Amino acid sequence: MKNKKKKIVVIGPVYPYKGGISHYTGAMVKSLKKDFDVETVSYKMQYPKLLFKNEQKDFDNDLFKIPETQFLINTANPLNWIISAYKIKKMHPDRIIVQWWHPYFSPCYTALSLMLRKIPKIFVCHNVFPHERFPMDRFLTKLVLKRGAAYITHSEKDAADLKQVTKSPVYETTVLPVHNAFKIQNMSKEQAKREAGAAPEKKMLLFFGFIRDYKGLRHIISAMPEIVKYDPNIELWVVGEFRNDKDSYLEQIKKCGVSGNIRLVDGYIPDSGIEKYFAAADIVVLPYESATQSGIVQIAYGFEKPVIATRVGGLPEVVLDGKTGYIVPPKDHHALAEAVCRFFREEKAEEFTENVRREAYRYSWDRMNEVVQRLTEKTGAHER
Repeated sequence: MKNKKKKIVVIGPVYPYKGGISHYTGAMVKSLKKDFDVETVSYKMQYPKLLFKNEQKDFDNDLFKIPETQFLINTANPLNWIISAYKIKKMHPDRIIVQWWHPYFSPCYTALSLMLRKIPKIFVCHNVFPHERFPMDRFLTKLVLKRGAAYITHSEKDAADLKQVTKSPVYETTVLPVHNAFKIQNMSKEQAKREAGAAPEKKMLLFFGFIRDYKGLRHIISAMPEIVKYDPNIELWVVGEFRNDKDSYLEQIKKCGVSGNIRLVDGYIPDSGIEKYFAAADIVVLPYESATQSGIVQIAYGFEKPVIATRVGGLPEVVLDGKTGYIVPPKDHHALAEAVCRFFREEKAEEFTENVRREAYRYSWDRMNEVVQRLTEKTGAHER
């Protein structure tokens, strides 16, 4: 007789909520179902509109949809937390897995943890501390994470941060699994270029995602004059949503004299629109000034694309220098330019793509299942 599968409740954003953590949670749930009995709990209300004015949901692509999800939690309503905890308790989970990435959730998650204190909780720490630090963030983070029985981190930086807020944590550090669900049509590069509106003879660098200062877009813009001097057929595509600082980037592009080699696709890209940009790209660039890790690398690898990234946070742990891309110093546009030129000069595309394929298991969800299995076993003797 087979052993009964352990029951896990996964708490976090899932479709139709937007963003990388929503994609991650949906993919994690689908993978865990192979080895566990899984229930998914998401938010009735994730962020108040006062704090997050942009649209929080995207109904365009339901590849990450978890049909049986219970949208229970209102993160700003203490009465709701009591009701949600009661409903989660009635699911009789052996473990609870919680997605953690910002101290905003601290009051809600602290209350849920206290009411569900007899059930061991595994926190998936996408960021132990937020990218943009603020007063009290350490206190709010510690308030929640000290209640965990075990933890998953995706970079050594996050593992070190975790040790600042909880004593002798039971944890494993593993790379972010690859997101390949965006490869919907399996486009060729030629087809993708037509769909994106890129000229077939152009070589394409891709900077993708929400535009934030710490992501270092200004540095790759500053690198473009050197890159264009090497090869005027190289274009930088900046695909993502600006906030209120787009004009300053446009001014920088104008001053650098590279307006003809930079294409801006300003706005949120729905899941169904991601494929054409990654499939069309020759290489993906992440010139970040700071980071723990980035889901953009995993999307790039899902399309078997190499990556140029900076030596910050966990990026050197996933971008293998000289094998699956290049690692360069942060805030160094000359080094960025040299890496781009070297990639095309030495014709590294085929070699790097093959190396990305060889690393497939390291970035697989099956490997993540093994991590969760080990942590559920370790927390069996640490019921809290």
